[in-house]
Amino acid sequence: MAGFDEKTTREGGAPKTRGKMIAVCSAKGGIGRTILSVNLAVSLSKRNHSVAVLDGDFQFGDVSLAMDLQHTFTIKEAMDGFGSLDEHRLEEYLSVHGSGVRVLPAPERPEYADLLTKEAVSKMADFLLMKHDFVVCDTGAGLNEHTLNLIEKADEILVVATLEMAAMKNTKLLLETLDILGLRDKVRVVLNRANMESVIKAEDGARILGEEAPIYIPNDFQTCSRSLNMGSPFVLANSKSEIAKAVFKMAELIASNQAGEGIGKKKANALSLFPWKRKKGGMSK
Repeated sequence: MAGFDEKTTREGGAPKTRGKMIAVCSAKGGIGRTILSVNLAVSLSKRNHSVAVLDGDFQFGDVSLAMDLQHTFTIKEAMDGFGSLDEHRLEEYLSVHGSGVRVLPAPERPEYADLLTKEAVSKMADFLLMKHDFVVCDTGAGLNEHTLNLIEKADEILVVATLEMAAMKNTKLLLETLDILGLRDKVRVVLNRANMESVIKAEDGARILGEEAPIYIPNDFQTCSRSLNMGSPFVLANSKSEIAKAVFKMAELIASNQAGEGIGKKKANALSLFPWKRKKGGMSK
């Protein structure tokens, strides 16, 4: 079998380069990571790319819910049959959405996450990359072992944040950690709900995180809530909405970079999250 980073041959097709892996992560939960992952995948599919989604939140993944998929198999069953698994056999475990996006769902119960090994997950991601132009990985919140494994493999890391103070603080720490790990150059920051009412404005949020050109996604709670509850990606059901247009633009931006290319954007100088510095005997600005 050829190396995963070299040219491989699709079944019945011509040699093709390895697909591009996009890891979507966040420092905390509840900020729209899954719904953005799903709609990004569908948007890429609408651009005539073959797309797979790996639900990498192995304890509490919601990709199947967000896409209204009644799956038969999950990554747990693929793990059970891992000894005989290859890129063709893995397709038997994928669920297919009406958009054409294929999904490898998370296990049905959180305790099953402990059965997944880092090596097996890496190999399954490689198999998906051999058969698809893009693999979107919706990771769990924070930096657990599996999330770190996936973002290290990724060609591009989307760090999703919102303008709440806690999200800003935790995202800043996450970006600093990725910098220490040598992964910062693969990161794009996505400011979700960028026009929400907040004491932190979108432009200030970008400067706090040291990001010169983040991707801005507008706030549309009603559309997102309906999309998630109905299991219908809003880029299909509400394709003319402002939030759908923003995700289409994000997909175009990502698709314009070839796998393995650097993102090539400058980072701004980060601002302190807290303008007040603590000193003995009081506070100083």
